[in-house]
Amino acid sequence: MPLLYVTDLAYPARGRRYCDEDIFLTSRLREHLPLALCHPRDAVALMPGFDAVVVRNSGPVLHYQEAYDAFRAAALAAGTRVYNPLCGRGDMAGKQYLLDLTAAGYPVIPTIDDPARLAELPRAAEYAVKPKQGADSIGLVFTADPQGPAGEVLVQPRVDFAYEVSFDFVDDAFQYALYAPDPARRWELVPYEPTAADLDFARAFIAWNTLDHGIQRVDACRAPSGELLLVELEDLNPYLSLDLLPPAVQDAFVTALTASLRSFLH
Repeated sequence: MPLLYVTDLAYPARGRRYCDEDIFLTSRLREHLPLALCHPRDAVALMPGFDAVVVRNSGPVLHYQEAYDAFRAAALAAGTRVYNPLCGRGDMAGKQYLLDLTAAGYPVIPTIDDPARLAELPRAAEYAVKPKQGADSIGLVFTADPQGPAGEVLVQPRVDFAYEVSFDFVDDAFQYALYAPDPARRWELVPYEPTAADLDFARAFIAWNTLDHGIQRVDACRAPSGELLLVELEDLNPYLSLDLLPPAVQDAFVTALTASLRSFLH
């Protein structure tokens, strides 16, 4: 069952090399599954010749929004199997989930999409303001006086967190965690040993997302109060930082992903 593996090997990510990760991962997956790589702009034309499409390090879709929308529409119309499945409720569907989770009382950085409702947020010296349809910190500003059109921006209190930590899952199974001990160096990550409470936190968002298959990354920050707060729920094309993992953890991840893909295909 051949797979079409979608990646932008030339995407200039800050602080990490997407291409190295996908070269490594496809070299390992190819031992178990036949696959071919393509750029996201070519996916619509090529996917009819494959049994499924795997979307990996394809970069922020806002850089090729029209092509991505065409890909989603064509895949849904043809019933093409896409991994991750296109029913994700996290970043795959935009940033609405931050508002939904705030309203539902989940442990997330409180979020609104209308600066006129600033009183609904905890008071802060500064607020983070970013485009609702943004990605990869594009357009992010910090200000004491949030401005922007209602429904088009996200506003959050700026959290003086101790560190950021990411929890990576294949399907609903936890694989590994990484964290940035220095908040000013967010891509200098090292392995993190989660507590049982940490994993309960992360699993709550995996359960909320209801994806049967797929790679998901739960990004959180450690608030001054000591609790974890959700920063992002990445379910479209999360970067995995596989190069920072010990070989045994890399092997376990590849094994889990291979099993998930086989289950997804069958």
